[in-house]
Amino acid sequence: MSDPAVAAVTLRAATEADAAAVADVYLRSYDTALPGVRRAHSDDEVRDFFRYVVVGRGGTWVAEAAGAVVGMMVLDGDELSQLYLAPEWRGRGIGDRFVALAKELGPDGLSLWTFQVNAPAHRFYERHGFTAAQRTDGDNEEKEPDVRYVWRP
Repeated sequence: MSDPAVAAVTLRAATEADAAAVADVYLRSYDTALPGVRRAHSDDEVRDFFRYVVVGRGGTWVAEAAGAVVGMMVLDGDELSQLYLAPEWRGRGIGDRFVALAKELGPDGLSLWTFQVNAPAHRFYERHGFTAAQRTDGDNEEKEPDVRYVWRP
Protein backbone atom coordinates (compact mmCIF):
# COMPACT_ATOMS: atom_id res chain seq x y z
CA MET A 1 0.00 0.00 0.00
CA SER A 2 1.41 3.41 -0.91
CA ASP A 3 1.81 6.15 1.65
CA PRO A 4 -0.67 8.96 0.83
CA ALA A 5 1.65 11.53 2.40
CA VAL A 6 4.43 10.57 0.01
CA ALA A 7 2.04 10.45 -2.94
CA ALA A 8 1.14 14.06 -2.16
CA VAL A 9 4.79 15.23 -2.22
CA THR A 10 5.54 17.53 -5.13
CA LEU A 11 8.94 18.39 -6.59
CA ARG A 12 9.36 21.94 -7.78
CA ALA A 13 12.01 24.56 -8.39
CA ALA A 14 12.94 26.41 -5.22
CA THR A 15 12.16 30.09 -4.82
CA GLU A 16 13.90 32.65 -2.65
CA ALA A 17 11.11 32.17 -0.11
CA ASP A 18 12.25 28.54 0.31
CA ALA A 19 15.85 29.35 1.26
CA ALA A 20 15.42 29.11 5.05
CA ALA A 21 13.51 25.83 4.79
CA VAL A 22 16.10 24.41 2.37
CA ALA A 23 18.90 25.28 4.81
CA ASP A 24 16.92 23.72 7.67
CA VAL A 25 16.49 20.45 5.75
CA TYR A 26 20.21 20.42 4.96
CA LEU A 27 21.24 21.05 8.58
CA ARG A 28 18.86 18.50 10.09
CA SER A 29 19.69 15.84 7.52
CA TYR A 30 23.46 16.35 7.70
CA ASP A 31 23.52 16.25 11.48
CA THR A 32 21.36 13.10 11.56
CA ALA A 33 23.06 11.17 8.74
CA LEU A 34 26.64 12.26 9.40
CA PRO A 35 27.05 12.75 13.16
CA GLY A 36 30.78 11.96 13.02
CA VAL A 37 31.58 14.41 10.22
CA ARG A 38 32.29 17.93 11.36
CA ARG A 39 30.61 20.68 9.41
CA ALA A 40 32.97 23.34 8.09
CA HIS A 41 30.48 26.14 8.75
CA SER A 42 28.17 27.27 11.54
CA ASP A 43 24.40 27.00 11.26
CA ASP A 44 24.16 30.73 10.52
CA GLU A 45 26.83 30.52 7.81
CA VAL A 46 24.98 27.59 6.22
CA ARG A 47 21.69 29.51 6.30
CA ASP A 48 23.33 32.55 4.69
CA PHE A 49 24.99 30.37 2.04
CA PHE A 50 21.69 28.82 1.03
CA ARG A 51 19.87 32.16 1.18
CA TYR A 52 22.36 34.31 -0.71
CA VAL A 53 24.19 31.84 -2.94
CA VAL A 54 22.61 28.44 -3.55
CA VAL A 55 18.91 29.18 -4.00
CA GLY A 56 19.56 32.49 -5.75
CA ARG A 57 21.70 31.01 -8.53
CA GLY A 58 19.05 28.46 -9.56
CA GLY A 59 19.20 24.71 -9.88
CA THR A 60 17.72 24.12 -6.43
CA TRP A 61 14.70 21.85 -6.22
CA VAL A 62 12.50 21.11 -3.24
CA ALA A 63 10.19 18.31 -2.23
CA GLU A 64 7.11 19.80 -0.63
CA ALA A 65 4.47 18.06 1.48
CA ALA A 66 1.47 19.90 2.91
CA GLY A 67 3.20 23.24 2.33
CA ALA A 68 6.44 22.24 4.08
CA VAL A 69 9.82 21.63 2.45
CA VAL A 70 10.82 18.04 3.28
CA GLY A 71 13.72 17.59 0.86
CA MET A 72 16.13 19.49 -1.35
CA MET A 73 18.37 18.86 -4.32
CA VAL A 74 20.85 21.12 -6.06
CA LEU A 75 21.76 20.37 -9.64
CA ASP A 76 24.58 22.52 -11.04
CA GLY A 77 25.01 21.56 -14.68
CA ASP A 78 25.88 17.87 -14.61
CA GLU A 79 26.83 17.93 -10.92
CA LEU A 80 24.33 16.74 -8.35
CA SER A 81 25.85 18.85 -5.59
CA GLN A 82 23.28 18.41 -2.82
CA LEU A 83 20.52 15.92 -2.05
CA TYR A 84 19.13 15.95 1.48
CA LEU A 85 15.84 14.87 3.01
CA ALA A 86 14.31 15.77 6.36
CA PRO A 87 15.18 12.80 8.60
CA GLU A 88 11.55 11.77 9.09
CA TRP A 89 11.08 11.61 5.29
CA ARG A 90 14.05 9.37 4.48
CA GLY A 91 13.38 5.93 3.02
CA ARG A 92 10.05 6.90 1.51
CA GLY A 93 10.99 7.24 -2.17
CA ILE A 94 11.55 10.98 -2.37
CA GLY A 95 15.27 10.59 -3.01
CA ASP A 96 14.42 8.21 -5.86
CA ARG A 97 12.19 10.89 -7.37
CA PHE A 98 14.95 13.50 -7.05
CA VAL A 99 17.45 11.24 -8.82
CA ALA A 100 14.94 10.54 -11.60
CA LEU A 101 14.48 14.31 -12.02
CA ALA A 102 18.24 14.87 -12.04
CA LYS A 103 18.65 12.22 -14.76
CA GLU A 104 15.85 13.83 -16.77
CA LEU A 105 17.54 17.24 -16.49
CA GLY A 106 21.02 15.79 -17.08
CA PRO A 107 20.44 13.09 -19.69
CA ASP A 108 24.09 13.02 -20.80
CA GLY A 109 25.32 12.03 -17.34
CA LEU A 110 25.75 13.21 -13.78
CA SER A 111 28.42 13.26 -11.11
CA LEU A 112 28.40 13.84 -7.37
CA TRP A 113 30.58 13.63 -4.27
CA THR A 114 29.70 11.91 -1.02
CA PHE A 115 31.73 11.13 2.07
CA GLN A 116 33.39 7.71 2.21
CA VAL A 117 31.82 7.09 5.64
CA ASN A 118 28.31 7.57 4.23
CA ALA A 119 27.59 3.93 3.34
CA PRO A 120 23.80 4.49 3.01
CA ALA A 121 24.47 7.14 0.34
CA HIS A 122 26.81 4.77 -1.51
CA ARG A 123 24.12 2.08 -1.58
CA PHE A 124 21.48 4.61 -2.68
CA TYR A 125 23.50 6.00 -5.58
CA GLU A 126 24.78 2.59 -6.69
CA ARG A 127 21.18 1.35 -6.75
CA HIS A 128 20.51 4.21 -9.20
CA GLY A 129 23.34 3.22 -11.54
CA PHE A 130 26.09 5.50 -10.24
CA THR A 131 29.60 4.06 -10.03
CA ALA A 132 32.54 5.16 -7.89
CA ALA A 133 35.09 6.94 -10.08
CA GLN A 134 37.50 8.71 -7.71
CA ARG A 135 38.40 8.80 -4.02
CA THR A 136 40.16 11.51 -2.03
CA ASP A 137 41.80 11.62 1.37
CA GLY A 138 39.73 14.64 2.36
CA ASP A 139 40.31 17.34 -0.23
CA ASN A 140 37.24 19.29 0.91
CA GLU A 141 36.22 21.84 3.55
CA GLU A 142 35.35 19.14 6.05
CA LYS A 143 38.73 17.40 5.57
CA GLU A 144 36.76 14.16 5.26
CA PRO A 145 37.67 11.43 2.73
CA ASP A 146 35.11 11.36 -0.04
CA VAL A 147 34.20 9.54 -3.22
CA ARG A 148 33.05 10.87 -6.59
CA TYR A 149 30.25 8.94 -8.24
CA VAL A 150 29.26 9.17 -11.90
CA TRP A 151 26.20 8.10 -13.85
CA ARG A 152 26.27 7.68 -17.60
CA PRO A 153 23.19 6.66 -19.58
